[in-house]
Amino acid sequence: MGMNDQNCQDSCRGGSKVSDFTWEVKANDRAFHLKFKKKLFLCWKRRKYRDNAIKTAKYNMLTFLPLNLYEQFHRSANLYFLFVVLLQTIPEISTLPWFSLMMPLVCLLIIRGTRDLVDDIARYRSDRMINGRPCEILMEKSFCKKRWRDIHVGDVVCLQKDDFVPADLLLLATSEPSSLCYVETADIDGETNLKFRQALIITHKELVSVDKMAAFDGIVVCEEPNSRMHTFVGTLEWKGEKYSLDSEKILLRGCRIRNTDICYGLVIYAGFDSKIMKNSGKIKLKRTKLDRMMNKLVIFIFLMLVVISLCLAVAYSFQVVDFQAKHSYLNEFHRNSSPVQEAFLVFWGFMILLSVIVPMSLYITFEFVYLVNSCFINWDLEMYYSPQDIPANARNTSLNDQLGQIEYIFSDKTGTLTQNIMTFKKCCINGLIYGTDGGEDLKAISWRWNKYADENLIFYDSQLLEDVLKDEDEVAREFWRLLALCHTVMVDEKDGQLVYQAASPDEEALVTAARNFGYVFLSRTQDTITTIELGVERIYQVLAMMDFNSSRKRMSVLVRDPEGKIRLYTKGADTVIFERLQPGCPNELATEKALDTFAKQTLRTLCLASKEVEDEFYQEWSKRHHAASVLLQNRSQALEKIYEDMEKDLKLLGATAIEDKLQDGVPDTIDLLKKGNIKVWVLTGDKQETAVNIGFACRLLSDDMEILDEKEIQEMVEICSESNNNFGGVLNCDSRLQQQQGKLALVVTGDFLDTLLPKAEESQASEKKSSLLAMVGEHCRIWQAPEDLAIRRERAFVDLATQCQAVICCRVTPKQKALIVQMIKKYQKVITLAIGDGANDVNMIKTADIGVGISGQEGMQAVQCSDYALAQFSYLKRLLLVHGRWSYLRISKFLRYFFYKTFASMMVQIWFAFYNGFTAQPLYEGWFLALYNVFYSAYPVLSMGLLEQDMSAKKCLEFPELYSVGQKNQLFNYQVFFVALAQGVATSLVNFYVTVWAFTDTAGPGGICDYQTFAITVATSALFSVIAEIIIDIKFWTILSFLAVSSSVILYSLMSFLTQNFSAFHMAPTIFRFLDVNQNALTEPYILLVVLLTVITNTMPSLAVRLLCHIIAESESRRSYQDSRMEVSAVELTAHFQRGSFGRRSSYAFSHKEGYAELITRGTSLRKKDTQTIGGISSNGGSMPATKDSPDPRTSVPVKESP
Repeated sequence: MGMNDQNCQDSCRGGSKVSDFTWEVKANDRAFHLKFKKKLFLCWKRRKYRDNAIKTAKYNMLTFLPLNLYEQFHRSANLYFLFVVLLQTIPEISTLPWFSLMMPLVCLLIIRGTRDLVDDIARYRSDRMINGRPCEILMEKSFCKKRWRDIHVGDVVCLQKDDFVPADLLLLATSEPSSLCYVETADIDGETNLKFRQALIITHKELVSVDKMAAFDGIVVCEEPNSRMHTFVGTLEWKGEKYSLDSEKILLRGCRIRNTDICYGLVIYAGFDSKIMKNSGKIKLKRTKLDRMMNKLVIFIFLMLVVISLCLAVAYSFQVVDFQAKHSYLNEFHRNSSPVQEAFLVFWGFMILLSVIVPMSLYITFEFVYLVNSCFINWDLEMYYSPQDIPANARNTSLNDQLGQIEYIFSDKTGTLTQNIMTFKKCCINGLIYGTDGGEDLKAISWRWNKYADENLIFYDSQLLEDVLKDEDEVAREFWRLLALCHTVMVDEKDGQLVYQAASPDEEALVTAARNFGYVFLSRTQDTITTIELGVERIYQVLAMMDFNSSRKRMSVLVRDPEGKIRLYTKGADTVIFERLQPGCPNELATEKALDTFAKQTLRTLCLASKEVEDEFYQEWSKRHHAASVLLQNRSQALEKIYEDMEKDLKLLGATAIEDKLQDGVPDTIDLLKKGNIKVWVLTGDKQETAVNIGFACRLLSDDMEILDEKEIQEMVEICSESNNNFGGVLNCDSRLQQQQGKLALVVTGDFLDTLLPKAEESQASEKKSSLLAMVGEHCRIWQAPEDLAIRRERAFVDLATQCQAVICCRVTPKQKALIVQMIKKYQKVITLAIGDGANDVNMIKTADIGVGISGQEGMQAVQCSDYALAQFSYLKRLLLVHGRWSYLRISKFLRYFFYKTFASMMVQIWFAFYNGFTAQPLYEGWFLALYNVFYSAYPVLSMGLLEQDMSAKKCLEFPELYSVGQKNQLFNYQVFFVALAQGVATSLVNFYVTVWAFTDTAGPGGICDYQTFAITVATSALFSVIAEIIIDIKFWTILSFLAVSSSVILYSLMSFLTQNFSAFHMAPTIFRFLDVNQNALTEPYILLVVLLTVITNTMPSLAVRLLCHIIAESESRRSYQDSRMEVSAVELTAHFQRGSFGRRSSYAFSHKEGYAELITRGTSLRKKDTQTIGGISSNGGSMPATKDSPDPRTSVPVKESP
């Protein structure tokens, strides 16, 4: 059958352009595909059809060294250090030994390279494990056992039950009736409910043996590989005929075969061409905001050193000219050089001498601090999930501080916020409410009396079981009978137990509840359903099934019971059930109140109704139904009208309430994150109603919020994009929105985003074109307008979304998830975090600044591509509010203090230049320069980077508002850096000039005015001044902090003795030149008083400023903190809902997808079995006694409301 361009365009709406149908796949012909090449770069080409091997590792044995060095030298600091090392190799300008900087640089590169290698080895092992999975490939005329990596496009593969699908396959045939195949997509989207795929009738009938499979030579013509997970358009050409193909006939890579013994598929897309890999995105090098800032600071310091060295070199040239004029007899020494040449060499000498102001030990210590803080995350028992033995895992060790700066969290729903487990929680039967939330004093119902029961169902109201077993209420009997009959559940037998497989977990939960309360769905054929009702087997004849769809919002089954009566059973949304009830239906008001009660508890509700149908009416209706079912045009519309005639004048039976179980602690976690000024967005591929219901359940949405619909959103975006205004004026124009400002919520779908926002490629092209047109001039304005309007529309949507308190994006593809994250990063310039558990979240996780993977039972793709792995969403609050905040605090204080101590000790080289004729002579002993940042001052600052806390973990969670410190970059920014620079310069001035003043006029007998003593005095003053500063700065003292500070003094004394003793001097006098200087100088009371004076002079202003700031800010901080608490509580989401209408109650019915009704009525989904005997069921069913093991009525806690 043909396919025109318009149809192709409609089917490919998610792409950036209409895909060309140039992908040809010929079955069982590898040579055919090898002929095609694809241009890669210039004259290089690669095969158009890739093999099935994947490679997510960045390096191999040949590329690791050059590629890793290339990445590392993207850091400005590494380039700077390499430049200085190269300068040190020139003898004429070298002021320090060349290895003094070379060794730290090599160590830094090795440490970082090793870390990158370890991470990449983990990715390589994962690739090898996936590529090495076994499979069966048709080779000539038999299936041979091979590996996934051996699969090529056009191969026919055989899959068995529980196998993973190795590539995107066209389903050819299965062992099931009509070649149905049931697949589980938990590894892709986290959903555990089964989905079905069905092969073409022609391949199902023709490919019935291996020989016919081998002779199959069909050609599939389809769209090029793309990232659209839910669409596929193509045709199969075989035996001169064309057959249409769609997504219902495709098995995607990563799915798992369930309830299907054998299936056969033709490989369409392999490896990186498969849809899931197209959505995975590229591995991006993530760097923190502080890391990027450090690069800029290194550039600034480098430029500062260039300017200072240039000024000192110019001063040296003037000094040389003046010196030569006054001492002409020394001109012979300068005969071969001019003052400019000597100044040039002195300039580079100063560059080397002052290079220690940015020590490489900063980066080495930096890496160590990151590593240990990552270990603290791994060792945190509060984030250890004992049921599955899963600890938290910091997979990326260089992003810890950014955990304390998150402003936006993008979360998946299924498997991340929810457990994807539906539980029958409560019900309303004949106006009476049954079910409680449980408690310490309540005992769950025992199911031992029912051998068919599912022990996993926990229900706390034993009064319901008593009423069911009495079997006195006709409405209650019909209620449970409806749940056992009105569904599309498939039943199977495993180990003597019934196993239900449903189109959705909601439906499985309802049928399981009926099964536990004695109404057991046992088996079905094409036109019968067999049940066991309180021990009695009953067979119902199925006359018609009216399935769910998005417009009907209900399902009905028309059956003839064993007594010969025809009954209609209907379940659906309350909005559609109540309008179809017979006039004056009893208990309608009581049921409506029950629905409101269930909705307030965020339960997924469903209404049940039934009626008896007269045989004459059925006969007439059946004829009309058959006539409508065979129409070739408008069949579905005609059938819906027929269904309407049957589904009226119903009798209300009651309502059910199902809990979509959230993961433990999700509502409290989202509440704490919102108090910490973190916005949580939910990006899910699920239906809109399901996602909204979860939004209410996890307190992301509340009833006092105004949820904007898509029409309002589009109008507001168009107005703002055309006028180029912000949303403040638009929101103020609408009185309703003005009242709700601050409590707005946004719920949009992926299709809406496609129509509203430009595609990624169009947006990037538009930006480039706009920038080029801006350079051309004003005459291009008209041509520029369309591109600008598209970008403005995108920016307007982001502005609107960021003003909303909650945002939910439904039915979005993995690529759309990544684009949304990218938009927020692009326009808001904020730090983002993405969290998910499935392969469809990988692209989003890679795009965000921080990626968190949920370690679940199914699927590890998200974890393998994440920066941090957690077992539960609730652990996110501790990861961010505790570890993130602590890490940001520690890294910030570490950087500030490191810069301060470096400037305080090393800037004296500049002041000393004014006293040595600007000759670039070092002031300090060489060993002091080498050991200062490694031993003398390293441990106090290291203890601050590892152990510092301003409050306990309990307080961090108690006051999440204080998390905003990191979001505002308050602890380390350019202002903090320049304050540290100024304080360091001031400290160096005090250390140098107080010592100069103290050494003035001290010559003579017993005088202490020599150069080495002066150097030791300044060095000791600098060391003790920075130690005093860190003692003041540390807020969290431990025994390790005390040992770290003490070790500085001890190591300074010990290393001074080792490098200044006579034995070392005798062994190498040119290296150990300061002979016993420390011992001689620091035993002089005068020198000790000078050191004490400098320390006090440097410390007192710091203490005074801190005390003054504390006194001034104490009252203001209390008042501002109280105001912030009031502000947060004003916009805090409420946990209780006051609904004025029941428009959102039946989220189950709205979200339920179309089931297997058509397949059941055709009989295509049913195995052919002679009998269905499970667990020793007799033909007459036997009895289910309610005596010995039934619950004691005295322990029941009935929860009832009178109608």
